[in-house]
Amino acid sequence: MAAIEIRNVKKRYDALQALKGVSFSIEEGEFFGLLGPNGAGKTTLISILAGLARADAGGVSVLGHDVVRDYREARRKLGVVPQELVFDPFFSVRETLRIQSGYFGLTRNDDWIDEVMANLDLTDKANANMRQLSGGMKRRVLVAQALVHRPPVIVLDEPTAGVDVELRQTLWKFIARLNREGHTIVLTTHYLEEAETLCDRIAMLKRGEVVALERTSSLLQRFAGTRLVLRFKQGTLPDALRPLMIDGDDANGRQFALRLAGADEVESILATCRAGGCLIEDIEIQRADLEDVFVQIMNGAKRDGARAGLEVAA
Repeated sequence: MAAIEIRNVKKRYDALQALKGVSFSIEEGEFFGLLGPNGAGKTTLISILAGLARADAGGVSVLGHDVVRDYREARRKLGVVPQELVFDPFFSVRETLRIQSGYFGLTRNDDWIDEVMANLDLTDKANANMRQLSGGMKRRVLVAQALVHRPPVIVLDEPTAGVDVELRQTLWKFIARLNREGHTIVLTTHYLEEAETLCDRIAMLKRGEVVALERTSSLLQRFAGTRLVLRFKQGTLPDALRPLMIDGDDANGRQFALRLAGADEVESILATCRAGGCLIEDIEIQRADLEDVFVQIMNGAKRDGARAGLEVAA
């Protein structure tokens, strides 16, 4: 049984088609990444999953429980950490977590609440009023609220946006532990290095459609490969090499990163640079990362390959 099953989900807001028939499944125990630029449909999909919005067509289920027809059980199985800092200013941290427990019928939950607070470094703030907390501490409480009923499926929507390095490290240590213990984790983030490190498999959304769905390692190998970074003392990148450019400093015309299919391309690239009158100051071959893959897919590079990968993965 899939932890999350998404079947041909469509959603429109007036003239905007936010989701255009999205379909994929997430297996139990996976650490799954849901990536895409702003406006891609990620938050809309999560809202439908959490019961905050209703799809115009298609269906979503959590561990076999339809989020509309069997919404009570679906929500018991799910914990969601939202992007927005939403909190009640009249309660302490412990009171907030006890109230959240009560929503799920849990009246003797203090041992687990204490464990969650300890793992998120909230113990010292247990009796502090929510309005007294910093933004980072409020973010930790949101994570704790999503975990108080021990949901088997946890959705993290930009959980480390605008927070310090300490919280990011603390959070990922705890979440990785929960994943090892069998919890399914779904992550959306703009910190692509987090997704590359943590996620076993990734789906990328663009304008309401899935444009890539594959294991992280396969995406990196198939789309990114390696890149050649050139820094020029004089001259700029020849036009013939522009299609290979991943990133570049056009303002100064000095440093450019080029996509390599293989090391044998280096010699011809350097020859093209010399013929164009470029004087190379430094050269480096690097392994490309998930950010490079993301940029290529979002810009439409190798679109046919992405769709082929989607069909295989699906």
